[in-house]
Amino acid sequence: MEIAELVTELVEKYRGAAAPLVEVGDPVLRAVGEPVNGQVGMELLRELAEILFATMHAAPGVGVAAPQIGIPLRMAVLGDSAAVPEEVATARGRRPLPEFTIINPTYTADGDEIAFYEGCLSMPGYQAVVARPESIMATYQDLDGVQHTERLTGWAARIFQHETDHLHGIIYIDKADTRSLTTNDNLRDRWADPTPVRASRALGFSLP
Repeated sequence: MEIAELVTELVEKYRGAAAPLVEVGDPVLRAVGEPVNGQVGMELLRELAEILFATMHAAPGVGVAAPQIGIPLRMAVLGDSAAVPEEVATARGRRPLPEFTIINPTYTADGDEIAFYEGCLSMPGYQAVVARPESIMATYQDLDGVQHTERLTGWAARIFQHETDHLHGIIYIDKADTRSLTTNDNLRDRWADPTPVRASRALGFSLP
């Protein structure tokens, strides 16, 4: 089925509401997404973005990529309004991130790597430590077709990288140190520190 048909079918089924999340093991999460190049009309893309945001809010999460709802298209939505303790916000560079849509995004590293626990809505119940550049130069188009290039740091940079990776068939666990893998319950009960230093010593994994 052509990508426009897939999007039309999904929009007609879930217009204005959350769509089911695809979980690991589904081939769409391992496919390289198709670039957005006019094959899907802008109004349809806006409706797809509304569904992505609704899905993100319902989960809840800080980002959802189109492949996570079964659409192999290079498009994702991001936004982080979670209230976290100041100590955590400072250690992770986690500040409120206004919601926005990214189309055909790319990024290049613009800083040293830093490692934190990370999870994914398509792999529920687990988290693992992923080392990522703390700062990136991010490039993307918005829903009006305007090209943006901006420097993102901290948690915003991590979210952008995570969602952009999804569009290339990459799941966070591919980049994680698997010795750090933990259930969400163990993360909450044992390793809910601002940084994973204590977990690295106990579980035997290295940090940058």
